[in-house]
Amino acid sequence: MSSPDSVLAEFRPGLTAYVQGGIAEPLDLRDILQAAPEALTDVRLIGGLIPGINTFDYTALNERARQTVFMMNPAFRAGFDAGRVTLRPLPYSQTVHAFIHDAPPDLAIVQVAPPDEEGRCSLGPCTDFAPLIWGRAKRRIAFINPNYPATRRGPSVALASIDVAVETDHPYITGEDGPVNAEQAAIADHIARLIPDGAALQSGIGGAPAAALARLANRKGLRIRSGLLTQGYRDLYEAGALAADAEHITGMAYGSVAFTRWAAETISFADSTVTHGAAGLAATDGLHAINSALEVDLFGQANIEWRGGKAVSGLGGAPDFAGAARRSKGGRAILALAATAGGGKISRIVARLEAPTVSIPRNDTDLVITEHGVADLRGTSLDQRAEALIAVAAPAFRAELAAAWEATRRAM
Repeated sequence: MSSPDSVLAEFRPGLTAYVQGGIAEPLDLRDILQAAPEALTDVRLIGGLIPGINTFDYTALNERARQTVFMMNPAFRAGFDAGRVTLRPLPYSQTVHAFIHDAPPDLAIVQVAPPDEEGRCSLGPCTDFAPLIWGRAKRRIAFINPNYPATRRGPSVALASIDVAVETDHPYITGEDGPVNAEQAAIADHIARLIPDGAALQSGIGGAPAAALARLANRKGLRIRSGLLTQGYRDLYEAGALAADAEHITGMAYGSVAFTRWAAETISFADSTVTHGAAGLAATDGLHAINSALEVDLFGQANIEWRGGKAVSGLGGAPDFAGAARRSKGGRAILALAATAGGGKISRIVARLEAPTVSIPRNDTDLVITEHGVADLRGTSLDQRAEALIAVAAPAFRAELAAAWEATRRAM
């Protein structure tokens, strides 16, 4: 096995290094680079770092370091403002394309479980991009961590393919579901009533999607077809709500140590060509995609990236799943959001998006759900969808929204 000095020896000016994100981000790498920030001089880092999970800005260690990200993260704001962090605002499906077709990185840095009897190291319960990068990289570093759970069904790498193998006993990234407030609970009730037996489920991070899963324990034959798993899926498994004969597929499990170990034993893990592939998702009957939004306008266009004109998140997989769910036989693309923000002072149902870009277009939005109800936009006219969205806005803003729509309507 190699030492941290062997890791530093792989860095040089002009290097492009892939650093694995999600729960597999090698936390030892942070410690090594913090102790020797000069190693990052004129180095560019790339990776699928996720807001709320990956919160370390490597470029803060060295002003000549550069990093490319695919989702904005509040932790990277200072680096972005200083020009050290570059944002490529791509959904997961296009991020996959970039990792496959861009120039291969000089170095790939991942975290793996210890080798099995066949000399293979599992990539663990986080397999979104690393399997696509590993074989293309010119050199490969792996932190071999006995704490990191090996998956029963998921990608692995050969121990012999590792150029620099470092033993570590560092904890990996874990998390817990946050508390559910009254608005999220009401939204979850509305969502749950829409999910039939046998549905294929995708959900993102957030209080309402997590709470909705908790309300599906009495369903039968549910299938998992999600880029991300949280604790609620284990609850469904233990309640007998998941189909026993289905292959349940994801790209990452995010939760406690106990949860990620359960997922590694129970769920199939795949890279993002599988979890976010348009053809495979659209061919999944009954796909119900449940994602959050920051605001939705009266055309049904959604903003999931911007707050106050500042990029605060990214597209992630939401556009991929929304588009596929719309095309899935019996599927639904669901957007969930609280009706207000700022303590009730700001409506999140708006007349027109003021965000610089549209994250999810109106044609990929089936249902918009707030605590006030469900706006079903499928097959509706312009006026019908505006009326439906006004009806799920907070009552204090409905008259204002109706007047704004009338002005928009006259200007068409």
